[in-house]
This record gives sequence, structure tokens and C-alpha cells, in this order.
Amino acid sequence: MAGAGISTASGIPDFRSPESGFYSTLQHWDVPYPEAIFELSFFLDNPRPFFTWAKNMFPGNFKPNVIHYFLRLLHDRGLLQRLYTQNIDGLERASGIPGSKLVEAHGSFASATCTACGKPSPEQDFWSPSKSSPFAVKHLRRGFLHRSKRFLNLFVLMPLSASAIFWFYLFHLGKTFPLEPKKSSLRLLHRCRWVPSTLTWQGGLDCKGPTRQKAAVMADRVPRCAACAGLVKPDVVFFGEALPERFFLHLVDFPTAELLLILGTSLKVEPFASLSEAVRSSVPRVFMNRKAVESLRPRSRDVVQLGDLVDSVERLVELLGWTEEMRDLVQRETSKLSRPDR
Repeated sequence: MAGAGISTASGIPDFRSPESGFYSTLQHWDVPYPEAIFELSFFLDNPRPFFTWAKNMFPGNFKPNVIHYFLRLLHDRGLLQRLYTQNIDGLERASGIPGSKLVEAHGSFASATCTACGKPSPEQDFWSPSKSSPFAVKHLRRGFLHRSKRFLNLFVLMPLSASAIFWFYLFHLGKTFPLEPKKSSLRLLHRCRWVPSTLTWQGGLDCKGPTRQKAAVMADRVPRCAACAGLVKPDVVFFGEALPERFFLHLVDFPTAELLLILGTSLKVEPFASLSEAVRSSVPRVFMNRKAVESLRPRSRDVVQLGDLVDSVERLVELLGWTEEMRDLVQRETSKLSRPDR
């Protein structure tokens, strides 16, 4: 079980620390009380505070730390039955832990859904780089270059005069035409796979739906659905919303666990907090956190380690004799994430 405390070493503040926690920084935001930013009714009425925060959570702004890689090492050694996390930052995935081993109990930014029509947006669309029309034109040209054979065939088969008219319309009139032009030409290109299907007309060339949504978030605008113009919400579980179906894997995982690690969580949010009591009474529980919590009812085989979480995990790794293996893993994965294409 992991909470926000495992990500503070990556530069992401937790929620409830009195001076440095996220909730303590919201005095100047347009919210009636801190938790309102994660309440669905408030979000539907005023989504801007949430998206201001979401802009800072853009994948790539933060990197996994030694705690995430310790959990990854457990997986590599075949010791991780499942990782239940409250975090929505996606750093567990970024560390290399496969989705089959993860239960993101409070959702994540890996996908988004329109609150009006329910249209989903996968991660690669919602967070993919995009801007308005000029970028779409650049992306369109890049798509043609990647399909050079079809690109050349297009010009060979198409009469020169028709080609000139077509491209003049597509690249020039299409950007400034005041009314929505015909979509048949672009649909044909989509069907023939000459251009990415994520491009569509939006008063000129623009990025369709999900890619446009990310551009809106990064430009401090509210993302809207391309299909119905409804408000798009990342699949983060707000207060009062149902948890993902995968959460109920705990009915199988916890009764069969041989050891429960509880890292960096205050165990205040239900039903996640109650999972700490779901293992058998004979199963050891190792609780590592900056401070003690009252909600963890003591058991005879409990181990409690308080203080800096990174120091605690590094000490555990040392006791296990995994220090060199851990160092190699961190160096290898950090170099991967530092590549320009990541």
C-alpha cells in the first residue's frame, strides 16, 4: 500500500502536511475549502482550480525516486503480488511496474472521460503534445513524410493542377476560412491512412479532441470534448465517486498475502485505509511513514519505522543485501527516462 508520501522525494507535495502539503497551499485559490478541488459537484461548477493543479501534474514533470524503484525491484524479484496506490501521479508506472501489478485506487491521469457524453480519451491522446493549427499542420506534414510512399503516389496519381489547388486549399485557405470547410477530403485521407486520424477540421486545421484537451490544460483553459463540447475530466476518483473495478482485487490479494508493506500514507481516506486491516492477523505489516498514524491498530507482528521515507527504504534495501542491485536499477531506469524521446 502506497500513499502520497512515496512521491514527495520526487518533488510532489503530499496533501495533508500542515505547512508543505498541497491542501495548505490553496488559501489563494478560488475554492471554499481545500478538499473541494476533488469534489465532483464543485468541479462541474468551477473546474479551473483542478486544471490549474493538473497542469503541474503533467507526466514528465516528475521522475520516480528510490522508493518507486524499490517497489519495482520487488516486482523484478517476483515478490510483488500487487501494489495498491492512492497516487494519481503515475510514477509507479514510470518506474517500470506493469499495469497488471498495479491497482490505482484513486484513478490516474492515464486517461480521461467526457462528463457529458462519456467519450473516453486514452493517455497517449490526452497528454500527447499538441498546439493549435500551426502545430497540426506541422504534424500533418510529418505524417506524410513518415508515409513517403503514399505521399509520392499521391502526387504521381493526382494531376498537377488538381494537386496545386488541393494543397493550396488545405494549407492556406483551411487555416483562415471563416466557415467549417468540407470534411470529405480529410476523411478520405484518414481512411487511406495518409494522415493521423487525430486531425480534424476545427475552423481550420487543429488537433482533434484529446490532443486539443492537453493544449487547453497547458494554456490554462478548460478542456472540452470534441464530440459534444462537454467538460473533460481525467479519470481521477473524486470524493464520492466509485473506485475502479480493479480495486476489488483486494478481496483476493490481501487474504493470500505473506507480508504487507504500508508506505507513505496517513491512512485517512476510506475505503483505501481499511485495506491495512484486510490481511490475516498472522501476517507481518511493515509501516513506514514520516509520522505515526492513529488509524493503524497495532498487531503483535507489526514493524513501524518513522522518519524520512527515503532513508527508511534505503536502510531496508541495505539489510536485504540489495544495495548494488538497487543502484544498478536506478541508474539504468533514470538514463532511460532522461533520453530526449521520453
